[in-house]
Amino acid sequence: MTAASGRGRRADAERNARLLVEAARELFEERGPGAPLDEIARRAGVGNATLYRHFPTRDDLLAAVYADEVAALCAQGAALAAEADAGEALHAWLEAFAVHVATGRAPAFAGAGGGDARRTELFARWHAALTSAAETLLTRAQQEGAVRGDLTVAEVLTLAHAVATSCTDPAQVRRLLAIVRHGLTDR
Repeated sequence: MTAASGRGRRADAERNARLLVEAARELFEERGPGAPLDEIARRAGVGNATLYRHFPTRDDLLAAVYADEVAALCAQGAALAAEADAGEALHAWLEAFAVHVATGRAPAFAGAGGGDARRTELFARWHAALTSAAETLLTRAQQEGAVRGDLTVAEVLTLAHAVATSCTDPAQVRRLLAIVRHGLTDR
């Protein structure tokens, strides 16, 4: 194989992966993350073998589709970490995360702990990035006394995830997170 043909194959592989992600994003928007993989391959103009070569599992494909959105959530976390009010920054990010999950923008198990057998390498990196963003904000909020010091990032993400998967209306997600934030007191 020549260097030129190797580059051509890599370019084809990158193009196919991009087409698959674009087709999956469209179908996930239309039908949710359970859209048929065969239809994704057809819409991308590639065979099923090409789909599975690039994305061995549905979770791999979901993670690729939502990678930009995950990156945006992580960037938002980094920006919020510089905010003056650490408690507000944490809660603003948790709200963005929960609305992201609730509106079907991510697999239902994206933020929850457990379920490691379902996670692929790409999904694990995605999960780790979100967890790291949340942990940075939580640690700062704890250091400033804005939230309880005994909370773990897993607990906070599990609560936000529970709220997110309980409804799809962003306004209801925000209301439920406010209740989680303040408890059942009249504050």
